[in-house]
Amino acid sequence: MQADYISLARTIASLTEGETDEVALMATVACEVHHADDRFDWTGFYRAVAPELLKIGPYQGGHGCLQIPFSRGVCGAAARTGEVQMVADVDAFPGHIACASSTRSELVLPVWNAAGALIGVFDIDSNQPDAFAEEDAGQLAAILGQVFSQS
Repeated sequence: MQADYISLARTIASLTEGETDEVALMATVACEVHHADDRFDWTGFYRAVAPELLKIGPYQGGHGCLQIPFSRGVCGAAARTGEVQMVADVDAFPGHIACASSTRSELVLPVWNAAGALIGVFDIDSNQPDAFAEEDAGQLAAILGQVFSQS
């Protein structure tokens, strides 16, 4: 099953309406997105907690890395550049951090609050190679923008 982004956006909007706590928002988004698509093997947030440092936040799936410096991995690249990272083959990504050996492809989106500050990244791993498309990135970016514009 692939995500029905229109329905997913409506559900998330309904569940998060009026909420401003970033961790509560992250937990809800991670849960809903994770269960919306069979391609999504690990779905969660890494929060920007110190200069140049991400720490694991709410997620669904197996264990994740506890912390990731901005200088390392796909998540670090998204935080460092402020740009979406779509990696079709994680083994071909220089400096990829293998938190789970089953990960074959990855999509990471920077997450901004209403003030325009980076609050973290949203990371989706898949055990399928080349699992993500531009539509996934665009639809998820729109959902994140809608949810975190409240925080």
